[in-house]
Amino acid sequence: MAGTGVACSLVVGGCEGSKRGGRQQLKKYSNEHFYDDDGKFDAAAAKNAYYEMMRYYDYPIVPRLGSKDFWTVDFGLGKFTEVGMAGIFWVNNKEHNYFGHEIYLLGGQMIPEHWHVATAEGGAKLEAWQVRYGWVYIYGEGEATAGVEQRIPPTHKKYAVARREKKLNPGEVGILGSAEEKHWMLAGPDGAIVTEYATYHDGNGLRFSHPEISF
Repeated sequence: MAGTGVACSLVVGGCEGSKRGGRQQLKKYSNEHFYDDDGKFDAAAAKNAYYEMMRYYDYPIVPRLGSKDFWTVDFGLGKFTEVGMAGIFWVNNKEHNYFGHEIYLLGGQMIPEHWHVATAEGGAKLEAWQVRYGWVYIYGEGEATAGVEQRIPPTHKKYAVARREKKLNPGEVGILGSAEEKHWMLAGPDGAIVTEYATYHDGNGLRFSHPEISF
């Protein structure tokens, strides 16, 4: 399998890693693991953790995942194990208004609450998400789901508006209810890999509920 060879060269520590089937557990890291002594986010350490998760799920690590197209972010909050993600835009076509994105979340990580507004380059982005591996909760606006307060990460309890919750398992699809609806996502304990289908993505139309987020 071509992806396996790439993983050996990309991930620090070679091909040793967590596997399913009871042989090993997916490695968990403290938040400090992803920051240097000066508190700067260590993107390389973050990518290695995602490569480990990919191997755990036998997800093909194609060569493009070793390029600058594969990115990771802590949203400027310094709490990567709580608020962070990795992603790759497989395609983002402005002319024909379509977008394909893979989302990678470690166990318990969230994509912070946000919404998309229209810009001079395109309309307010519409999205749908299909879980490939692991599972996630997705959150949208509407009547709050019972018990949701217990699952909102501490950094977002003050700011999260979207409290209507739906769990997505592998193969299941969730759809954004409407343009400009606030939404966020939270991974299960072993992380998740999620394919996003959407209209054209213009980063200038991205808005976050948390006032201290930078992206």
